[in-house]
Amino acid sequence: MRFSVAIGNTHEHYVCRADQTLLGGMEQLGRKGIPVGCRGGGCGVCKVRIESGAVRRERMSRCHVSAEEEAQGYVLACRAYPQSDLALRAVEKLARCIERRLLASQPAVPRSPT
Repeated sequence: MRFSVAIGNTHEHYVCRADQTLLGGMEQLGRKGIPVGCRGGGCGVCKVRIESGAVRRERMSRCHVSAEEEAQGYVLACRAYPQSDLALRAVEKLARCIERRLLASQPAVPRSPT
């Protein structure tokens, strides 16, 4: 099965298979600036918050996602698999990287003379 994933920070969408991690699907966007760390749930670089939809989670380091955060929808994208169409928001390190890249790709707005 394939599911649609929307990234709220950048308004991008990608397709992710049920047997593919959210991070793996995100990498298919072909964008530079998506940080990839250990891919095993230990570094916390790929932290996201699921805003809607369902995921299957694998074990994640509690150093990066506490039980309380997990209950609020936070997961590491390298340890989460889509089970439905999703909306997510990148947070912390991942958010800084993708938002910085988004800002850099936008055309400069000319300033009006004062």
